[in-house]
Amino acid sequence: MAENISFTRDASRATIYSEIAPQISAIIDGEPDLIANLANTAAILKQALNFYWVGFYLARDGELVLGPFQGPLACTRIAFDRGVCGHCYTGKKTVIVPDVNEFPGHIACSTQSKSEIVVPLFDPDGRIVGVLDVDSDRLDDFNETDKTGLEEIARRLAVAFLPDRVEIAGRAG
Repeated sequence: MAENISFTRDASRATIYSEIAPQISAIIDGEPDLIANLANTAAILKQALNFYWVGFYLARDGELVLGPFQGPLACTRIAFDRGVCGHCYTGKKTVIVPDVNEFPGHIACSTQSKSEIVVPLFDPDGRIVGVLDVDSDRLDDFNETDKTGLEEIARRLAVAFLPDRVEIAGRAG
């Protein structure tokens, strides 16, 4: 696996998404472990796009449980019917929130978070398995470019949720 990613600094977000998406696919293709793939994806998104917080919540036992992330301490568990992540999970569609303080039921894991985008994650059979959550410390920081770019990355991540990869992540060492 490459230890560095390549992207054009100071390029548009659309360009950066198009540059990092195939690199994320290459990492996933070469690594069978789910947690490793999610961790590297979060790191790439944080590094390339300088978001405040990037992470995954995975569906476990009737709630969303924190997975790999980059950024400050985060909420560990979120009910399916709570917050932006729960809304995305139950609605099975991307949610963009320009101002988190205006979102009814927003869960304030950090006062620094000002806007948010949450993208559903599906396994190869189309079952929802979690969400990709991205926060910004700027108001109204996400748009259709981010929606398109992050949904493409989520689509590429589907292979990471193949049963044999999930099984590897669940094994005790």
